[in-house]
Amino acid sequence: MYIVHFTDAEQIPAEDRRMLLGGKGASLVEMSSDLGLAVPPGFVITTEAFKRFQKDKSLSFLDKELVHAMAVIESSTGRSFGSPDNPLLVSVRSGAPVSMPGMMDTILNLGLNDQTTSGLEARSNFNFTAECTSRFESMFNEIVIQKNNTDTTHIPSDVWEQLHLAIEAVFHSWNSPRAITYREVEKIPEHYGTAVTVQAMVFGNIGTNSGTGVLFTRNPSTGADELFGDFLPNAQGEDVVSGSHQTFGIEEMKEIAPDIFQELSDVAKSLEVTTTDMCDIEFTVEEGRLWILQNRVGKRTPTAAIRIAVEMAEDLSFPINQEEALNRVTPDQLESALETNQVSSSSEILAKGLGASPGVATGSLVFSADAAVEESDKGTHVLLVRPETSPADVHGMAVSQGIITATGGLASHAAVVARGWGIPAVVGVAELTFDGDSVSFGDRIFSVGEVVTLDGTTGEIFYGNTEVQTSKLNPEVDVFLTWLEAAVEKLQSGTVKDALPEEKLRVIQNIYNLK
Repeated sequence: MYIVHFTDAEQIPAEDRRMLLGGKGASLVEMSSDLGLAVPPGFVITTEAFKRFQKDKSLSFLDKELVHAMAVIESSTGRSFGSPDNPLLVSVRSGAPVSMPGMMDTILNLGLNDQTTSGLEARSNFNFTAECTSRFESMFNEIVIQKNNTDTTHIPSDVWEQLHLAIEAVFHSWNSPRAITYREVEKIPEHYGTAVTVQAMVFGNIGTNSGTGVLFTRNPSTGADELFGDFLPNAQGEDVVSGSHQTFGIEEMKEIAPDIFQELSDVAKSLEVTTTDMCDIEFTVEEGRLWILQNRVGKRTPTAAIRIAVEMAEDLSFPINQEEALNRVTPDQLESALETNQVSSSSEILAKGLGASPGVATGSLVFSADAAVEESDKGTHVLLVRPETSPADVHGMAVSQGIITATGGLASHAAVVARGWGIPAVVGVAELTFDGDSVSFGDRIFSVGEVVTLDGTTGEIFYGNTEVQTSKLNPEVDVFLTWLEAAVEKLQSGTVKDALPEEKLRVIQNIYNLK
C-alpha cells in the first residue's frame, strides 16, 4: 500500500497505522476520519513507498497513484494543481513512525510558477503572494537543489516535477546527518524509514485575522495541567517552530482571537482524552477559521513526565492506572528528576529569557554546533549559544550541557529538542546579541570559552560558576516513588528492595512488559 488518504482510516487497523503512515500521517488520518476535526485534505505516501524508493531510486511506481491522489484533494478544495486561475498549493512533509521534530525536510507552498502566482494574487493580494513565493523558492532551493540529490539546477515550472522532486528530497532527508544523529541519540531503528504527507495548504499569513501556532495540552516543562505554547499572527508554521521570530504566549491568543482560542481549547481537550497523553498540536487560523495540522505525543522533561503520569492515573476521565503510570516514565527520567538543582538566590543575574527546559547547567560558551562538538571531545563542558537553533545544530545540542538562544518561544526547535533530551535551556533572551567572536548579555561582553550558568526553570542566566542547591521534589514525584515502592513490595525481593529508585523502576517495567 503506497498511498492512503486522510479519510481512509477504515482501510488500516489502528495498531498498524503508525508504522505504515508515520506518526504524523497516523494522527492526520485519526483526526480526519475518526474524530471529524477540521484538517486540510491530503494523503500519506507510506513507509512501504519509502522502502520501494530506496530500492528503485525512482518514484515512477507512484505516478498513477499520485495523479489520482491529487485529484481527490482538488475535488475537496475546489482548486486545481497547476491551474492559473484557482491554483492548489500543497505542503510536502516528512513523518517517521517515531517523532523526530525538525530533523527531516519540509516544503511549503509547492505548486507556484509564473502562471499560478498570478492566479494566487488574483484571489488574495500582492504582498501575500510575494511572501508565499519567496518562502517556496527558498525552501525548494535549499532542500532540493543545494543538497545535490538531483541534477536539477533550477526550480521547474512544471508543478508535477516540483512535487516529484520534493517527495524524493523528503525521502532522502531520512539519511541526512542531523536525522542520523537524532536517531542515534533517541535509539530509533534505521529500518523504520519515513512516510511523506502531501496536504492542501492553509495560510496563516494571509492577513491580520490569520495566524499559526503550537499548543501543548499540558506544560511540558513542569507537567502542570494548563495550556502551553506559542501563537504568531499573520505567519506560517515554520516561523514559530524555527525560533526565528518572537512569538506570543498561547494565553495571549485569548485576547487576540477569543473565539478561536476557545475552539482550540475544546479541540485540545478532546485530543488529550483520545490520545490519553499530553499532546503537541500544530494549528493554523486562516481568515478566522481554525485548522489542525498535526497532533503528536509531546516531548517533556523528566519532572513533567512524572507529574503527567501521576495526575492522569489519578484522573477518572483517563483510562490509565498506577501500573501504566509506572510504565510511562523511563528509569533515566526518574534518575534525572531526583537530581534536579537550582541556582542560589544570591547569584548575579546577567539576563533573563524564557525557561524552556528546566535544570541548571554551567559551561564554557561556544557559538556554533561544530565548536560544541570540538570542545566537548576535549572534555570541556559547554553551553551552546545561538541566535536560534535549527535542526542542523542537533549534533552540537546533543553534547552541550545547556542551550541559550536570542529568539524563539517555548515551542521552538531549541525548546522542544532540549526538553526531549533533558538539556536545560533558556530561549528568547532579548538582551543577547552577537558580534563576531563575542556575545553580549546587555552591556557585558563575553568571548568564547568564558563561563556562565543558566537556570532552565526560571529562564535566568548568571555570571560564572554559581552556587547550586538541590531543589525540593514536587509532590507528584513523591507519589510516584510511593507507587514504585508498593510495586516492589509485591515482589518480596530483598535484592530489589535495596536498589536505587531507577533500578527498581527498570525491574518493575521488565515484569510489567512480560505480562
